[in-house]
Amino acid sequence: MIGVAVIGYGYWGPNLVRNFAEVPGVQLVAVCDLNKERLAPVKARYPSVAITDNYDEILSDPSISAVAIATPVSSHFKLAMAALMAGKHVFVEKPIASSAEEAERLVEEAARRGLVLAVDHTFVHTGAVRKMRELVDNGLGEMYYYDSVRVNLGLFQHDVSVIWDLAVHDLSIMDYVIQHKPVAVSATGISHVPGEPENIAYLTLFFETNLIAHIHVNWLAPVKVRRTLVGGSNKMIVYDDLEPSEKIKVYDKGITLNGDQKANGEKVYQALVGYRSGDMWAPHLDVKEALSTELREFAQCIEQGSTPIADGKAGLRVVRILEAATQSLAQRGRVIELEKIRRVA
Repeated sequence: MIGVAVIGYGYWGPNLVRNFAEVPGVQLVAVCDLNKERLAPVKARYPSVAITDNYDEILSDPSISAVAIATPVSSHFKLAMAALMAGKHVFVEKPIASSAEEAERLVEEAARRGLVLAVDHTFVHTGAVRKMRELVDNGLGEMYYYDSVRVNLGLFQHDVSVIWDLAVHDLSIMDYVIQHKPVAVSATGISHVPGEPENIAYLTLFFETNLIAHIHVNWLAPVKVRRTLVGGSNKMIVYDDLEPSEKIKVYDKGITLNGDQKANGEKVYQALVGYRSGDMWAPHLDVKEALSTELREFAQCIEQGSTPIADGKAGLRVVRILEAATQSLAQRGRVIELEKIRRVA
């Protein structure tokens, strides 16, 4: 049995506790939170699970071989590094750390000790996003664009901007679905609450190919929207996470260029754009709870010594983009290059 402790029992912690309690081969040993009063429901529902407000007790417990961290972003690095140094596998909430330097150190420490480091990019474990990856790999053709909107009214965060709170989801999905990695990012945004982080932001990501990505995130929208469009030369995808059944729709639509594409000079502009309009279909999707799938994979990776889909390197790639976007945001959209030497992760 893999002994697991959950650190943090605020917003996401209860979901981790519930799912870990049901993962085969896993024993939920303890739950830790600085506010011990929060832990009363744990003791009531899981009487055999220890509760504590002392993280050192978790680190020194030999029956605990893995920890899941669901605390504020600013504490991720300290808690995760301490767990790795204590020889424990780590599952950490997104984003993996508050800077690329911290994320890189976690990746290096986990590799040096041969430990599993996973980041909670929950969406990459949904049936919808996995189907998108399958479609992109087989049939979409040359990638043209990735365009996503994630907006709602609230919840305003005091410690991170809307980019770190919402865009992290779309960046993690894009990182999994599209094999091309961005080479530069530009971000603009604004805060409507004095002294607080930006609540509206627009990210544009550039690639070495003609692919372009755009992400719009907003805490100040009157409606909740969770929609992504992925366009290729052969087909196009619409992913609407709020759709109860047909979350993925595939459109056999696109353009064809007619005329002499090899012509020189002004003749090239005489090419005519033709439109192709075919059928739409909605593929069958796996409806298993993503978090359950994710935690089962985490346990399996510990048992087999394999690598999670959303490993530490995936978390690092996302944080590097978030960090660059934050720099761009502060400079009114200046394009920030993602250093080639860092894109290998």
